[in-house]
Amino acid sequence: MENVLGDSLTFTSLLFLALALLLALSFEFVNGFHDTANAVATVIYTNSLKPTYAVVWSGLWNLTGVLLSAGTVAFGILALLPVELVINVGSGAGFAMVFSLLISAIIWNVGTWYFGLPASSSHTLIGSIVGVGLANSVMSAGHTFGDGVNWGKVQDTLLALVVSPVIGFVCSGLLLLLFKLVIKNRELYAEPDKSKPPAPWIRALLILTCTGVSFAHGSNDGQKGMGLIMLILIGVVPGIYALDLHMSGKDVASIVSQNQAASAVFHRLAGSDPVSASDASDTLNAFLKNSGKVTPATYPSLEEKNAEIGTALAGKTSIAQVPVGDRKALRSNIYLVSASIAKLVKKKALASPDDATALNAYHKALDKTTNFIPVWVKVAVALCLGLGTMIGWKRIVVTVGERIGKTHLSYGQGASAEIVAYGTIQAADIFGLPVSTTHILSSGVAGTMAANGSGLQMATLRNILLAWVLTLPVCVFLGSMLFAFGLRIVAGLGLH
Repeated sequence: MENVLGDSLTFTSLLFLALALLLALSFEFVNGFHDTANAVATVIYTNSLKPTYAVVWSGLWNLTGVLLSAGTVAFGILALLPVELVINVGSGAGFAMVFSLLISAIIWNVGTWYFGLPASSSHTLIGSIVGVGLANSVMSAGHTFGDGVNWGKVQDTLLALVVSPVIGFVCSGLLLLLFKLVIKNRELYAEPDKSKPPAPWIRALLILTCTGVSFAHGSNDGQKGMGLIMLILIGVVPGIYALDLHMSGKDVASIVSQNQAASAVFHRLAGSDPVSASDASDTLNAFLKNSGKVTPATYPSLEEKNAEIGTALAGKTSIAQVPVGDRKALRSNIYLVSASIAKLVKKKALASPDDATALNAYHKALDKTTNFIPVWVKVAVALCLGLGTMIGWKRIVVTVGERIGKTHLSYGQGASAEIVAYGTIQAADIFGLPVSTTHILSSGVAGTMAANGSGLQMATLRNILLAWVLTLPVCVFLGSMLFAFGLRIVAGLGLH
């Protein structure tokens, strides 16, 4: 079926597209069981809002957070994936990757939710991605073990995921102590009366903190599903989703100008040995792997691919003027050049500071053409988060409210944990780091219990910590096994 997308869509590819989108939205639905449920835990548990109102209110602010998000976290998640699978996501191996990482993440999230254990959707997804990368490195010719994983990005992400619960525990405890020092109202620190709502000022405080966490969750966690949905759309219908067709003419003109300046830099660094287009792609693919290093062919390859970008954009005043059939190839070239420049700058491989500054600005301009998320994708993700919370909130709310400390969660403890969660998630969002709302809020509640001298239910904490520790290795295993199995299926179906 030929269409305006410039792709020949068979029934099989349409079926894969529908299933992949359904899985991605299902992941966000299950994400609502965990992370969004944490956002409403305090207002529901303290009777500040009835469950239905709390979920709807939280859902609206999740939607707002998703709509206002810049997409930094979404594309940070995609940077963890093997380069060759990202570029060829419309291939059979690309579909196997998407299906395996989403199915493994959903399996673990549903399992931990069933037992009432607040687990991290971020951890599950990242573990699954690492599993796919490891399996891809084993099953692909010419790869060394672990070559398919962006270990630098994994390290940055894991650092954020490990440090954020510590921040939640310590800062929430300290904030509660500060509250006690400044605010002497005993009702703030008493066990909630489940038969009536708290005083209006306390109720307003808790609704405000719930609003903040919901907004922050949408702006950070919601992006993970958005990134995967974009990957699916780019692979199957690149005619519309490979490039931002609504980019302004001014931005396109700026890219064309910077492209010419970058070509001069690459030509000077390349010497006089040209390379073919296919060799250039192979060279940059190898460079972008974890073990990739600058070789004599790196700069000639960048010169070649950058020239292809310049040719594709020559005389264009908008991205929409690029022929439909050329958009996927243009995106691949932009991805290779932009990611290679970013790695050169990060590794300080460019001797001239002026070259580094100019190329880094060019890399950021190129990213604008590919790092975009349509409004309908944001709305779909937000709706799935809200629906998931409506259905699955109760198990997690009871755990957070009653099973972490030996006393029930007080108003002050809930407010302290949510204020710190909001601040931590917003900071992570600025730096494009995916963090776990579940980890920050649950550890924040534990921190307030410790600071209050309430005591902790060690059996519950042990189970939660065990789930946290097992999340990564289990999802790595599931992701790798499902990817290997998926490759056999797509090979059997004749997809390449």
